[in-house]
Amino acid sequence: MPNTPISSSVKRVLPRGLYGRAALILILPVLVVQLVVSVAFLQRHFEGVTLQMTRNIVLEMRLLIEETAAAGERGRAAAESVAGPLALDLEWGRVPDADLRVFYDLSGRVVIATLRENLAEVGRIDLSDLGRVRVGLESPVGPVTVSFDRRRVSASNPHQLLVLMMATGLLMTVIAFIFLRNQLRPIRRLAIAAEAFGQGRLMPYKPSGATEVRAAGHAFLHMRDRIERQREQRTLMLSGVSHDLRTPLTRLKLGLAMLPEDADIAAMLRDVNDMQILTDAFLAYARGGDADEAAEAIDPVAIATGAVEDFRRTGAQVALVAAPSGLRAPLRRHAMRRALDNLIGNAVRYGRRAEISVVRQGAQILFRVEDDGPGIPRERREEALRPFTRLDASRNQDRGSGAGLGLAIAADIARNHGGELRLGQGENLGGLLAEIAVPASSAGP
Repeated sequence: MPNTPISSSVKRVLPRGLYGRAALILILPVLVVQLVVSVAFLQRHFEGVTLQMTRNIVLEMRLLIEETAAAGERGRAAAESVAGPLALDLEWGRVPDADLRVFYDLSGRVVIATLRENLAEVGRIDLSDLGRVRVGLESPVGPVTVSFDRRRVSASNPHQLLVLMMATGLLMTVIAFIFLRNQLRPIRRLAIAAEAFGQGRLMPYKPSGATEVRAAGHAFLHMRDRIERQREQRTLMLSGVSHDLRTPLTRLKLGLAMLPEDADIAAMLRDVNDMQILTDAFLAYARGGDADEAAEAIDPVAIATGAVEDFRRTGAQVALVAAPSGLRAPLRRHAMRRALDNLIGNAVRYGRRAEISVVRQGAQILFRVEDDGPGIPRERREEALRPFTRLDASRNQDRGSGAGLGLAIAADIARNHGGELRLGQGENLGGLLAEIAVPASSAGP
C-alpha cells in the first residue's frame, strides 16, 4: 500500500510514552492556534493600520507639492518651510534608483503600494533602512527625495502582541501540563502494578484519578484477586495431592527394599522412584517459581556457574562457554537456579553434552542452554512450553522419565522475572537451544 511507508515514518518520530504523546496533543494545537492568529492579525490589523498611517503621509506630501507649485521660483524655499513643521527631510536633485525592501518587511509592501496609488508624483521608494522611508518625488522645481521616520507609516509595536501570546500560551501550557500529569499519574501507577503482578509480585495499589481510570483500576483489582484465588487453589490442590502421595510412596519404597532382591522388585522400585520424581515435579510446579522470593541485583554468571558445577559432579558433560564479568540483573536466585537446572537436566537427558552461556544483549540478560540432542520441531515448540506436555516424537522418552513440567516451570519463572523462555535450533551443537531472557540491571555495563 502506498500509505504504509508514510505511516511508518510518522510513527517512528512520534513519542512512544504517554507523557510525550499527551504533551504533543496539548502543545501542537496551541502552537497552531498562535501561528494562525498571529498571521491573521498581522495581515489584517497591521496592514490596516499601516494603510491609514501611510494615507496621512500622502496628505502631507501632497501639501508639500502644492505649496511648492504655488510659490513658483521660490518653490524650494516654500517646500523647506512646509517640510520643517511636518518633520520631512528634503534632498534636492537625488532620488532612489529602485524600490528597495527587505524580505521580512511585511508592512513595507503596503507602504509602497499606498504611496504609489494615492500620489502620482511618487517615483522610487527605498525601505532598505527599517528606520527611515525615502520617497522620490517629481516636484515642480525638480526631483527631490523626501525622507521621514518609518514609525510614521508602520506600527512600532507588533512584537508586543507576539510576546503576549507566547507568554500566555506558555503559561497556559504549563498549567495544563500540571493538570495532565495529575491525570496520567494514576494510569502509570496502574501500569506499574499490572507489570509487577505479571512478574509474580503483589504491589499495593489503590484506584484513583478520573472515573474511567478508577473503573479500570477496580477491574484490575478484581481480576488480580480472582487470579490469586485460582492460584492458591491450584497450589493447595497440587500440594495436597503431592503430599498425600509421599506417604504411601515412602511405605512402598520401604517395603520393597526389605523384600529379597530380584528383577521384579527392582522394576517396582524404579516405578516408585518415577512416581517420586513426578510428585516432586508437581510440588515444584505448584510453588510457581518461588514468586514470593525477593528479587535482588546479583551476578547471573554465578548462578550458571553453580548449576554447571553441580551437573559436572554427576558426570554430565556440561560446559560454561560464555561468562562475561560485571553483569547484574534483578533475579530470584533459587527460582532462576531451578529454571536452569530444568533446562540443563533436559539437555543432558536428551543429548550427550550441553553448552551453557550467559550474555548481555541490549537491555536483556540471556541464559542459553544448547544440547546435541534431536531438538524440537519448530511447529511444536509452543506446545512444548505447556504444562504436562511430553513430545514423544521429538524427544526420546527412553532416556528418562518426566511429567512434562520442566520447560513449563522454566517458562513460568522467566515470566515472573519479566522475561520469557524461547526455544530454537542450536548453531554449535545442532540440538535444542533453550534461552531465558530477563531484563538486565540498569547499572550493568
